[in-house]
Amino acid sequence: MTVLALIAATPWTATVLLAPDGARYALPEPVDFLLKTTAGGLAASGRTDRAVLQLNGLEPATDYRLETPLGAIEFRTGHCSGKVSILDFGAQSEAADNSAAIQAAIDAVPDGGTLLVPPGRFHTGPLFLRSHMTVYLAEGAELSAIHDWRDWPILEERDDSGRVIGTWEGLPARSFASLITAIGCKDIALTGRGIIDGGGDRGDWWSWPKETRRGARRPRTVFLAHCDHVVLTGLTVRNSPSWTIHPYRCRRLAAAALTIENPPDSPNTDGFNPESCDDVSLTGLHFSVGDDCIAVKAGKRDGARTDHLAPTRNLSISHCLMERGHGAVVLGSEMSGGITNIRIEKCTFLGTDRGLRIKTRRGRGGKVANISMSDVELDRVATAVAVNAFYFCDADGTSEAVQSREPAPVDATTPEICNILVKNITATNVQLAAVALLGLPEAPLSNIRIDNMQVAFDPDAQPDVPLMASHVPACRHEGIFARFADVVGELTFARKDDRHAD
Repeated sequence: MTVLALIAATPWTATVLLAPDGARYALPEPVDFLLKTTAGGLAASGRTDRAVLQLNGLEPATDYRLETPLGAIEFRTGHCSGKVSILDFGAQSEAADNSAAIQAAIDAVPDGGTLLVPPGRFHTGPLFLRSHMTVYLAEGAELSAIHDWRDWPILEERDDSGRVIGTWEGLPARSFASLITAIGCKDIALTGRGIIDGGGDRGDWWSWPKETRRGARRPRTVFLAHCDHVVLTGLTVRNSPSWTIHPYRCRRLAAAALTIENPPDSPNTDGFNPESCDDVSLTGLHFSVGDDCIAVKAGKRDGARTDHLAPTRNLSISHCLMERGHGAVVLGSEMSGGITNIRIEKCTFLGTDRGLRIKTRRGRGGKVANISMSDVELDRVATAVAVNAFYFCDADGTSEAVQSREPAPVDATTPEICNILVKNITATNVQLAAVALLGLPEAPLSNIRIDNMQVAFDPDAQPDVPLMASHVPACRHEGIFARFADVVGELTFARKDDRHAD
């Protein structure tokens, strides 16, 4: 395996994966590095303890060589056709609202150019990006959302061409534009060491989580719809009004070395939610959020309305650190368009309610298949692997039609879950169950494989239900709980934690 690999290069930054044996989010031991130009000049040096190294302050269209004890790699930064500073258009640090100035600067960036956000805190409303541009937030730079939504632009459900551009929890819906909004853009990058602050802790966003204002749902902090070839690297994105980063129907998106932070009590503040996207990689991200860290979506069936559905395919998640949160990596429950070919590897989950979680219910339709999680360490999770086809979401979620354990007719609204591999997993201080599987009697979970999963339980755990479904008994220190599931494999328990289900 190649130990060093270039994840992305913009005109001003480069992001490199260092992947020796044993690397997760952190390296087994710190590594010194030298960054040189190919002419031999020293551009930077330092030491890193993370598997993903973000290099900032580079020069455009320049060849570099990164040298480490693990090996070396050469790369070339991207071309920049012109740099536009927001200061040149009147933006001022700590001014009450810089929206007009920053948007004017964005509109002035030439194709292939860069918008520079220098150090300082710049308050602004929603900003709309254009194709073929880089947004570079220097160290110490912050785009900070104003809290007054009365004049915020609103995205309608669809644009003039019929594309969905306003969404909420898997359905087309009027929504407030996000602090960073890009619709139909190609070749865009947001990079640097700066901060994008969604302002969720200001104003009243978190006090009406399921309601509307001015007929619109809450905004995300970064919303990218129908975009192609997107790079997100190095930034901190925090304090989101709802989901933090939401790519919708995007292709070829790479996100690396991001820090995503929301308070633990902030409602529905998922970290990164790719929805109906294809070819996405998430590498070296650090999450600490109020809901799920990564929630993979594919739209929600709404009766006969299905023209908004599209699959999420070909997603890789590696070398990430996920702390707190309801789930580390969650698929669904909005999965009606199908979620396939998802690879999770070399990650660390700390203190999340669940590790890998798949959730759906009767009426959703869609297929979740070809999911693998390998070489992952979990600590202090309630349930390490949870697959639930009786998730009691929506107004009828606890009805007999949804929760009955009698087989229902199979049709297009019956969800299917198959081909799940869990391999080389170490789960310590598990509280409720190592693996909890609940399929539908009319569509059992199929081909669920467990290979080398080592488990140790939390001696202080209290009994509770491992899945959000009716008729599931509370448990504590359960090994594998399985109903309507075809599962192969077994667990290895720490000697002091021999399985004893209550």
